[in-house]
Amino acid sequence: MYEPNRRWQVTAGSLCLLFLLVATEGYAQSGNPIEARIAELEAREQIRELIYAYGSALDSRNFVAFSELFAEQSGTWVGGFGSATGRAQIFELMDSSIGHAEQPIVPTSHHVFTNLQITVDGNQAEATTKWIFVVPSASGSPQWLYLGHYDDRFVREDGRWLFLRRQAFTDVPVQAEAGTQ
Repeated sequence: MYEPNRRWQVTAGSLCLLFLLVATEGYAQSGNPIEARIAELEAREQIRELIYAYGSALDSRNFVAFSELFAEQSGTWVGGFGSATGRAQIFELMDSSIGHAEQPIVPTSHHVFTNLQITVDGNQAEATTKWIFVVPSASGSPQWLYLGHYDDRFVREDGRWLFLRRQAFTDVPVQAEAGTQ
């Protein structure tokens, strides 16, 4: 007995299987298998989380946690306060420049990160991140003071992404004399 629906199911199933085989072969020939693409996406997400943890530690003035986001011996921070290499020196630089809280505090200033552009190459990566520094105005509403960017290099050590080098640039300081806010 002829079953038109059964014939269509076999044909549709065969087409789906053929499509999957061709698509998989295309990925294999391009040198970009699905597993590699997933690993790259996971690396990018871990780097995003690292960048956000940096902002959280910086805003709460938890410079122990802050310094632990850098490669232990070779991690380098460069910015308006100077530069330091290694976790201990990074802690000292930030602590002496900004001051620390005995316990992490509820931030009154905030770093907002945007426009992350991350490139992953195995156990190394690079990124550029825009940042905005926001504080409460006299009326209590948010007021941005600075706009800048970070140029970053990352390294994966023991399965964990860390800053190898983070350089901070201030691109647009607000000039109080000019009356901008």
